[in-house]
Amino acid sequence: MAEQFDAAQRQKYWSKTSRLMWIIFALWILFSFVIPLFAIQLNTIKFLGFPLGFYMAAQGSLIAFVVLCVWNAIAQNKIDEEFGVQED
Repeated sequence: MAEQFDAAQRQKYWSKTSRLMWIIFALWILFSFVIPLFAIQLNTIKFLGFPLGFYMAAQGSLIAFVVLCVWNAIAQNKIDEEFGVQED
């Protein structure tokens, strides 16, 4: 099916896929590196009875990563369907 794409369609498909990838990558950087840099300051905030910095390190980042993976799969499937290259 992808062989039927002309250059403009391939560019549009790659543009949407690339944009999704970079957004998810930026959020991954945020949850992996930026938030842990502020763990001491975040510990002054309580979330579910735990200091927020501890919570983000123990569970919050992991939850965010799972949500990012699910969001990526759903969004990429929508892009694939839009261009007619979805899996069966």
